[in-house]
Amino acid sequence: MTDTPARWRLPIDGFLATMLTAVALALLFPAVGRSDGPLHLGVVTNVGVALVFLLHGANLATDKLVAGMRHWRLHLFVQLCTFALFPVLGLALAWLLEGRVEPGLMVGLLFLCMLPSTISSSVAFTAMAGGNVAAAVFNATLSNLIGIVLTPLLISQVLHVAGEGLPIGRAILGISVQLLLPFIVGQLLRPHVQGWMVRHKGLTHRLDRGVIVLIVFCSFSDSAAAGIWSGQGWVMVLQALLVCAGLLALVLSLTRFAARRVGFRREDEVVAVFCGSKKSIASGIPIARLLFGVRPDLGLILLPALLYHQIQLMACAALARRYARAFEAEAGAQGQAVAQPTHERGGNPSAGGLR
Repeated sequence: MTDTPARWRLPIDGFLATMLTAVALALLFPAVGRSDGPLHLGVVTNVGVALVFLLHGANLATDKLVAGMRHWRLHLFVQLCTFALFPVLGLALAWLLEGRVEPGLMVGLLFLCMLPSTISSSVAFTAMAGGNVAAAVFNATLSNLIGIVLTPLLISQVLHVAGEGLPIGRAILGISVQLLLPFIVGQLLRPHVQGWMVRHKGLTHRLDRGVIVLIVFCSFSDSAAAGIWSGQGWVMVLQALLVCAGLLALVLSLTRFAARRVGFRREDEVVAVFCGSKKSIASGIPIARLLFGVRPDLGLILLPALLYHQIQLMACAALARRYARAFEAEAGAQGQAVAQPTHERGGNPSAGGLR
């Protein structure tokens, strides 16, 4: 048994089960889920992604972003971890694993390392751990906005691709139109739809995950139809799983160590660890579709990001509980320190002790 509260455990398990079901259906019925198949998922998922980012923009309170802007050292730390540390680790992996894994899987590992951080789970785990939520909101949002431009730039430099044979400028423009423009429209609509968004709090979350599942189904259907998984699917999954687990463990250790060396307070350390170690599939999968849409091994390219996403949720849930217990123990120790002198003086705690 785990001590994870149900509200944290069920979304992770349910989402994982749904994605595994989508992968299984894609492998069994690839003709149904192909981009140009009877469901027309290529068009459906593009529309769904734009709608999700519009709702994200409408749902994000501007005052929370402003409140989190003050901690520039923390923001710089997180963005360097996301867009400098990770790419360096990705290049090191490429050097270590050259010739040992499938080319498509290696591309996927490099792509994973270029992705921005998550928004929802970074903020949720920061809140669960007792960290600086305003700074987490700012950092996660900033990371995704930067990633719209920087992720395709980084991946094009490393892999010398620009998405479907397009110049990199047109690839970035396509990503901006699909992700950034709906987000901005959502922010502009927020004053008019804020009440409706409050009444339907879970809509963005459910739609976000639903679109991701459809994209996974579509991508793995395309790969299965092209024969990418024939004969070695489970070997590649195991390789990707081991590499992703090792990468996450290394990054969690490095971000925690570096945050303490820099001298961040504990609540800012939480932000540095959670925002600096996560990778977003909500932004990553649409970017991959635009960059690698013509490749039949897109499902294989997405595999590391999908596995890393699940591993980071489970690992960070456990880490968030540890941080929360540490905060509680620290608060209890401070409470005892305040109460103890009153007791020694013979004072009445009910009259002048802790308030």
